Amino acid sequence: MRIAVIPARGGSKRIPRKNIRNFCGKPMLAWSIEAALKSGCIDRVIVSTDDPEIASIAREHGADVPFMRPANLADDYAGTTAVVQHAVQWLISRGVDVSETCCLYATAPFVTAEDLRRGLDLLVQSGASYAFSVTTYSFPIQRALKLTEAGRIAMFHSEHADTRSQDLEEAYHDAGQFYWGTRQAWLAAAAIYADHSVPVMLPRYRVQDIDTPEDWERAVWMFEAMRHHSKAW
Repeated sequence: MRIAVIPARGGSKRIPRKNIRNFCGKPMLAWSIEAALKSGCIDRVIVSTDDPEIASIAREHGADVPFMRPANLADDYAGTTAVVQHAVQWLISRGVDVSETCCLYATAPFVTAEDLRRGLDLLVQSGASYAFSVTTYSFPIQRALKLTEAGRIAMFHSEHADTRSQDLEEAYHDAGQFYWGTRQAWLAAAAIYADHSVPVMLPRYRVQDIDTPEDWERAVWMFEAMRHHSKAW
């Protein structure tokens, strides 16, 4: 059985209740659930939460909440891998034959069913342990700046001060949307950022972290603009 695990704890600090806060007409969590259900490649969509209200809303939108997440996996320090591992172990202990598993973030309204299908295909065809969403940096990281103790500017890599942008190697970052992994990888808590992982490339205009109120506002602008130009939503 292929499953999706959506981590959605109730204790968000910077944006209170962000997992179920209304985002462009639906609870934020609902967008991820709907993409998973529409993908056609996921047999069961599970929300891992410690919060009864989140559990109720998840069920209303078609997800399963077969357990409540234990307290030790619901604090500010609980890692995503441990949460997915717990869900996979819980199912296996009850006789469910779990195969490929997708960790899908609750705050990923830009994810599409096609993205999820493409990620699974890459995982299976490549023989990798993980396939996860990535995108390019919009500015060369070799030209990154920092503030000195005196409040002045310095380069992280001053050797590239005069290098042309087109001559610098392109860099990528985690898009923070989904992580397909094999059963073995999740159970072993294998590192995701490693050479046994393959990238699922996303365009920058469909990637936005949503950790602060400013992030939220920017995500709304992006989402509403895209809804006028795309049939994906």
